[in-house]
Amino acid sequence: MQICRLTLHQLRRFDAVELLPQAGVNLLTGDNGAGKTTVLEALHVMAYGRSFRGRVRDGLIRQGQEALEIFVEWDQKREGLDDQRRRAGLRHSGQAWNGRLDGEDVTQLGNLCAALAVVTFEPGSHALVSGGGEPRRRFLDWGLFHVEPDFLGLWRRYSRALKQRNALLKQGGPPRMLDTWDHELAESGEPLTRRRMAYLERLQERTITLAAELAPQLGIHSMVLSPGWRRHDVSLADALLLARERDRQAGYTSVGPHRADWSVGFDAIPGREALSRGQAKLTALACLLAQAEDYAMQRQQWPVIALDDLSSELDRTHQARVLERLLAGPAQIFITATETPAALAGRTDINRFHVEHAQVVAVP
Repeated sequence: MQICRLTLHQLRRFDAVELLPQAGVNLLTGDNGAGKTTVLEALHVMAYGRSFRGRVRDGLIRQGQEALEIFVEWDQKREGLDDQRRRAGLRHSGQAWNGRLDGEDVTQLGNLCAALAVVTFEPGSHALVSGGGEPRRRFLDWGLFHVEPDFLGLWRRYSRALKQRNALLKQGGPPRMLDTWDHELAESGEPLTRRRMAYLERLQERTITLAAELAPQLGIHSMVLSPGWRRHDVSLADALLLARERDRQAGYTSVGPHRADWSVGFDAIPGREALSRGQAKLTALACLLAQAEDYAMQRQQWPVIALDDLSSELDRTHQARVLERLLAGPAQIFITATETPAALAGRTDINRFHVEHAQVVAVP
């Protein structure tokens, strides 16, 4: 994927700005607070439906404005055919949204997000490893969402059944109705879990290889899924039945794929609780780049890579290793920094932009 135009309206400091990125590295420099990260946030919103800093209503819309608008135009490879020019637009008030994709209205935000693939490494990415289980589930599901076309329907089926079962538990619903939703949860939850396990096994090999190249001191040796119930002992249907009385008292479903998690195994580090912040960042980066490489292998094209505040997140050695790996491939890369990273100094094959006074200006 190669983005050729990005237009922002009413995002944080920006009134209106247009960026015309090129293939390869697009470096955005500027002082702290100039708005560099906002450009990457816009890409993230189009690919995930939210900023990596939080929800749209949490300060992303410019103060005093009703809604933000983002427009992205990009070229997408098609096997055996010429590249396809695609266009997507989103208007979001923080509560309601309107989207268009290739000239047609979009009724589900997920369908809009499925069009543009962006893998983002930013200051909060360490939470993928050191935070709670939700970002790790989102990580797995994002990858499956993009490489397996029918996964979204399966995920939605499970989510609907979970919502219905939780409502019944709170209301004290009759057993026969709970039986119905237990069946639906099991019918969708078991294959959903099998997809997650297969995907994580595939990512494991790439992550171990990447980590050995980028940060060999980590000693990553495995990635293991905890499915959300004792899968080796009982089926999901049986687990739901066994937990029913406990769930009635609690008012929510305590077992199932929505409780899943995964962990990284290290040679000399006992677990994620013992990781330093720097080690967590490097582990998360290895996982994210492995996901990008898997996407490229499965879809025969690279996702867009966005690296926010790279110089402050990684030391020079690790910056150089990451950029050397990425520059060897065909991915379009967006990097923000207060100044040119040492690993890019002197290069003439990168596209430079300067962000200042709520404007983005191409640097000749």
